[in-house]
Amino acid sequence: MVFEVKQVLRMKEGTDETSYVKTSYIQRQVLSLTKSLKEKAIMEIYCKEQPTTLCIADLGCSSAEPNTLGVVSELIDAIEKARREIGNGHQEYQVYLNDLPWNDFNTIFRSLGSFEDNLKKQVGNNFGHCFVNGVPGSFYGRLFPTKHLHFVHSSYSLMWLSQVPEGIEDNRGNIYIASTSPQKVVKAYYDQFEKDFLMFLRSRSQEVVPRGVMVLTILGRKSFDRYSKESCLEWELLATALNDMVFEGFIEESKLHTFNIPQYTPSAEEISFIMEKEGSFNLNQVHISEIGWEANEHYNNNNINDPSSTFDHFDFVKCMRSVAEPLLVSHFGETIIEELFKRYMEIVKVSMEKEKNVFINVTVSLTRKG
Repeated sequence: MVFEVKQVLRMKEGTDETSYVKTSYIQRQVLSLTKSLKEKAIMEIYCKEQPTTLCIADLGCSSAEPNTLGVVSELIDAIEKARREIGNGHQEYQVYLNDLPWNDFNTIFRSLGSFEDNLKKQVGNNFGHCFVNGVPGSFYGRLFPTKHLHFVHSSYSLMWLSQVPEGIEDNRGNIYIASTSPQKVVKAYYDQFEKDFLMFLRSRSQEVVPRGVMVLTILGRKSFDRYSKESCLEWELLATALNDMVFEGFIEESKLHTFNIPQYTPSAEEISFIMEKEGSFNLNQVHISEIGWEANEHYNNNNINDPSSTFDHFDFVKCMRSVAEPLLVSHFGETIIEELFKRYMEIVKVSMEKEKNVFINVTVSLTRKG
């Protein structure tokens, strides 16, 4: 891979119709599914510790204001309810929004005024203060002072690797783990994930207070096999479109052979194994859920053959484009993008008409050992 991941891994910026802000319906659905688990976890740490200033970090916040700040609002609302029941006075909140330096923080920052106004309306006049900071940097390393954070949240971020795995030159014609990938390629992907996740846990173990809590949701899989349609199909379909463009001369073959997605979708067992290996956190709960590709606010759980659902594949491709386009542009250039996603649209449509495709989500709740 010719690019350095931390310089190009970001969701598509801005607020137009192909931006991450406008297209990330799957991510919003996942946040909704994990809402009660997050609220339970943060209320427990608050009720036990009752800190003067409660420090919350959202790691891999991206630029989607309804997602990131929506989660923060829900967490604070839960704490405010607990605070009133206990009879405590005003509560201060320190909120940290983290992502890689090239993330579109400006889109979030521009919405902070309305966020604060809505928060005061939501929780009432007795609300204290909420201070929000942006923290650019990789979460595969230290980001915060020692024993500083009470609650850490991350959703759909930890499957992204710090780099493309080394030694995967034989993964020709593929852009991720695929049915035709050599076994050493599959192992290289897992090894890189284990290395990164260990570094993540070690870093947070120094930053989270004793008995502090983390709730992490990772795009994963149920299957024991590291190649599984439930975790790889979206990239395999994109690889089909890219291979077709190579065959027709739109893309150089050598360009495709050196492009691989820096992502790994772990199983719950793999996550638990790495956590035990690192040893700083207790595993409180594991929750596995699934989201259909066609699920969104307007057509949730509709049959894909129903005329009212005819735009589902458009929604899905726009969502995928907002995630993949920065990586693709950095490697192939901008000129292929429209043609690529036109082809991807047709391939995805055929796939969604044949079967129900899903994403698997692994959510874990962890407590820092005291």
